Amino acid sequence: MTVVDNAVYVSGARDREPDSLDGTLAALRERDGTPGDDGFAWIGLLRPDTAELDKLALELELPELAVEDAVHAHQRPKLERYDDTEFVVLRPAWYVDEDEDVQVGEIHVFLGQDFVVTVRHAETPDLSSVRARLEGDPELLALGPRAVLYAVLDRIVDDYRPVVRGLRNDIDQIETQVFGGDPSVSRRIYQLSREVIELQRAVDPLREVLDGLLSETADDHARIGLHRGLRDVADHIAQTSESADNFRQLLGNILQVNAALVGQRQNEEMRKLSETSLAQGEEVKKISSWAAILFTPSLIGAIYGMNFEHMPELAWTLGYPFALGLMVIGSLTLFLVFRKRGWL
Repeated sequence: MTVVDNAVYVSGARDREPDSLDGTLAALRERDGTPGDDGFAWIGLLRPDTAELDKLALELELPELAVEDAVHAHQRPKLERYDDTEFVVLRPAWYVDEDEDVQVGEIHVFLGQDFVVTVRHAETPDLSSVRARLEGDPELLALGPRAVLYAVLDRIVDDYRPVVRGLRNDIDQIETQVFGGDPSVSRRIYQLSREVIELQRAVDPLREVLDGLLSETADDHARIGLHRGLRDVADHIAQTSESADNFRQLLGNILQVNAALVGQRQNEEMRKLSETSLAQGEEVKKISSWAAILFTPSLIGAIYGMNFEHMPELAWTLGYPFALGLMVIGSLTLFLVFRKRGWL
């Protein structure tokens, strides 16, 4: 059953509690046209199907385009007027601590002269607390459907505050991650930026909605209290919008700082790699130099060690010392040359 609660209110008090949607509609028809009647019905729906909304649209003469929006959802916050009926789209938001995520829902509100229909597409927020608050304030509830809209707006805007606090805590954690060198922080910055954008999409259009509502109640002395309440809601919306805008700019700056720090760390790694390569090159020079020095005596010894019968210097008396001297001179010459070039 998608009807969460429905009741008929008269003079700020719950007058009837029909047990079905048909009962509520019948009560409205009975009261229709009563002189001085300030009664109205508040019908609360949760994920209604097309048949239920079509039935309400027929009985309450709801605008077809607005009903279509309410069925399909995924609308931006707005206030639209159709003759005697107003259609308001609101985007509540809440912060999920376990996932460190911002969730955004959708509430549609139809307002007429003697009815309010609230259509929720998510379990959160539960508007039963809003209804209880209004029923505890008969003077406010007696102002009719517009008072219900104000109370729903006030609840949604109040729920933005925990979201702002949650985002602020996440940004503080991200700053710690950035300067701590966490390699996964870039992804979290991007995800948090998307959440801030979602909050802005829910909050920023409400300024235009509140401007329209405030203009309607500005000169209505009978609803001066309602006007003040709406103005307070507008102030809270402005604060939330400003916070979201600051968060978005701060995250952009943090992303730039993180990119600079990543670049700095990469440059440091490249410098260390270059130093390592240079040190390895110096070692290779030393090894190559000693290998060349040791190779020279081996080469001379290999030549003189060939077993040919007819070979010069085989019968030479000074052949052995000459070979040794040649080995020493060749090795010493190479040593001096390599030393001069800085290889040794």
